[in-house]
Amino acid sequence: MKIRVGIFGVTGMVGKELLKVLFDRDFPIKKLKLYASARSVGKKIETGMGIISVEDADRADFSELDMAFFAIGGGWPKDNAERAVNSGCVVIDNSSTFRYDDKVPLVIPEINPEAIGDAKLIANPNCTTAIAAIPLWQIYRNFGLKKVIISTYQATSGAGNGGMEELEQETKKALNGEKAGCSVFLHPIVFNVIPHIDLFQENQYTREEMKVVWETRKIFGDQSIPVSCTCVRIPTMRAHSESIVVETEKPVKPEVVRDIFDKTEGIAVKDDIENNIYPMPLTASSKYDVEVGRIRQSLIFGDHGLEFFVSGDQILKGAALNAVQIGELAAKQI
Repeated sequence: MKIRVGIFGVTGMVGKELLKVLFDRDFPIKKLKLYASARSVGKKIETGMGIISVEDADRADFSELDMAFFAIGGGWPKDNAERAVNSGCVVIDNSSTFRYDDKVPLVIPEINPEAIGDAKLIANPNCTTAIAAIPLWQIYRNFGLKKVIISTYQATSGAGNGGMEELEQETKKALNGEKAGCSVFLHPIVFNVIPHIDLFQENQYTREEMKVVWETRKIFGDQSIPVSCTCVRIPTMRAHSESIVVETEKPVKPEVVRDIFDKTEGIAVKDDIENNIYPMPLTASSKYDVEVGRIRQSLIFGDHGLEFFVSGDQILKGAALNAVQIGELAAKQI
């Protein structure tokens, strides 16, 4: 059955990607409506259903929709989700607004599709969590997890279009002998890495780092997993990478895990060191699958530990693709 779909924040990075993914995956759309802030009202956007004019998100009539994809941050989702749900609309929210609400399922379809149930409001995870969680889940369910230590290498697109524009503009300045500046980031990103994403918390971890902790536990349904993360912004355009170290409850072998990953939906194994093939933002960008490689026995945890490297397009699997996958499952309940 085809349904009436709305994309909120369609002119933003995630909104644009949502539009592409919906048609790429032949989502069952009967009618499509596009929304953004007042300044974008009237803008014409080419879609798989022809040219559609952007409407004001604040004035949306949710009774005209069966499903709404929220790609607007700030306080907007909190102000509008209840109104949408009360109008009979299923909401899939890409912001962090409802991720830590016990009443709202936080879903990665390859891991916990059953969490959707008959929910009318469903949260999409943080992009960093989504990329790490798919390989981590396979280790968790097959070998158990005693410890998880993650270090990230996050692209400028994680800060939106402005982040990518700043990298490009300031790099040109630096290459012309001028001093690189910053406005989106707290320090110049050009030829630099910044170990600071989001606000610092009382425990001296940033909120971005704690999102990985909170969300991994909620998605896995296990609050006991010890997870630690350090998030770093690097001067690349697109796709986040992560170095992951795990201690397992059961003995684990790299070749066994490699075979499991190779059979896992959502993972592309890139692990051929003889031919210098491993995960990289360059090869993971604009791809649906998360690349996983450098799979090796941990020198610290021995036969109860692994280390591996992942790269994934955080705009796709970390946001738009995951949201559409949730939508595909939720649409069956409409």
